[in-house]
Amino acid sequence: MASFEQIKWRDPNGQIIACVEKIKLMRENLEELQQMAQDCLEDALLMGCDEQQVREVLTQLIASLDNPYADGDK
Repeated sequence: MASFEQIKWRDPNGQIIACVEKIKLMRENLEELQQMAQDCLEDALLMGCDEQQVREVLTQLIASLDNPYADGDK
């Protein structure tokens, strides 16, 4: 499992996010996402899917996420 404890989160201006609750929420979200992705990979492998293809699809999934808060999308 990856350790998310050492990540220094920054705002768009490069300032470090210092709020303990925000950092805790980010860590919990990443841990949950990691477990879901691990479960997906394991299920796919048990069903006979190609590991590399599954990893590529998971990477594409992350890359396709939309930022609903981007300028002009309001």
